[in-house]
Amino acid sequence: MNILILGGGGREHALAWAVMQNPKCDKLIVAPGNAGIAQIASCADLDINNGGAVVSFAEENAIDFVIVGPEAPLAAGVSDRLRDAGLLVFGPSEAAAKLEASKAFTKEVCAAVDAPTAGYGHFTDAEAAKDYIRQQGAPIVVKADGLAAGKGVIMAFDEATALEAIDDMFGGAFGAAGAEVVIEEFMEGEEASLFVLVDGTEVLSMGSAQDHKRVGEGDSGPNTGGMGAYSPAPVLTAEVEARAMEEIVKPTMLEMARRGAPYQGILYAGLMIKDGQPRLVEYNVRFGDPECQVLMMRLGAQALDLMHAAAEGRLDRAQVNWADDHAITVVMAANGYPGAYEKGTEIKGLDALPEDASNMVFHAGTKALDGKILATGGRVLNVTARGETLQEARDRAYAAADAIIWPGGFMRRDIGWRALK
Repeated sequence: MNILILGGGGREHALAWAVMQNPKCDKLIVAPGNAGIAQIASCADLDINNGGAVVSFAEENAIDFVIVGPEAPLAAGVSDRLRDAGLLVFGPSEAAAKLEASKAFTKEVCAAVDAPTAGYGHFTDAEAAKDYIRQQGAPIVVKADGLAAGKGVIMAFDEATALEAIDDMFGGAFGAAGAEVVIEEFMEGEEASLFVLVDGTEVLSMGSAQDHKRVGEGDSGPNTGGMGAYSPAPVLTAEVEARAMEEIVKPTMLEMARRGAPYQGILYAGLMIKDGQPRLVEYNVRFGDPECQVLMMRLGAQALDLMHAAAEGRLDRAQVNWADDHAITVVMAANGYPGAYEKGTEIKGLDALPEDASNMVFHAGTKALDGKILATGGRVLNVTARGETLQEARDRAYAAADAIIWPGGFMRRDIGWRALK
């Protein structure tokens, strides 16, 4: 198979790494890719949000299968254009991608199927939103309705912070994503991520992970795109997962089909779990980043077979074969992230690190220039490791991270703390 992966972050490096393990992959192209991806696959300069350009590129390069990494191309309907051209694609349609592209839409779907989630209000007017906050009080959660690269969520523990968040969102801090706002009840519990393969009809759990969204240790500071993750998530027991599938995921998929937007691809259900009861925090219509890194590290070559089965409608005959192991990834980010950060700083020491089935550094925001690896993004590297225990995986990951010479970056030192406490 000739395969095209759309995207250029750590998630896509992990996907490319797993796909390359599978002998069914004859040629792999990643667009646009990054410096790490370029070491294992061909990279192409392509506007991945332009459906016509992606179709033309796929046809010119005899692509058999397209895997869409990020949410933006899905929300822009790129998968629809690919399907219209007769190409096999892993990723939901534009209509189905509204489960991530609009938080208000997801709330509407949850209400239709009585899926457990937070109480909420949906607003297009700042003053009405502020009145709602004053009525509800704090703590409360303020969310930009649209796509905001994982940063459009403000956990407000006092009323002043919530009101400031409304001013920021309607003031354009998150661009068009903040033109509408969803304000939610603050849910207590432990958050975890459930990943489910869907082929339009069948659903198949692909595994669990737990992200660390706050920038600081002890889950302090502002939200980020994610500072690290581990898999599996102990809080997502078999019993909790079964409840989540029956009460949240399966009803949602049936409702999407009823609305004429059957879902195909990976569905990422962010869950808040308390006393064994899962409640939906949000849906994402692609693999999480950095959760994808730990899932791919544990799945390896079979990831391609599973995604291919979902794209072809064969999930009823598919099975996920998990090893009894653990994986963890530690994000190394540029100093200043998630605020303003410096670009172009040099990273050294990567060549000396092992790259095998148990140890990988996935690149997220890098470029190669004059024989050097330079940081180009906020989240730059995902230092990832497997082990028989989470502690073993964690020790390996931090040993590798400590061997990287990058004064321009930082990392959290407590990834995995909930599971290890």
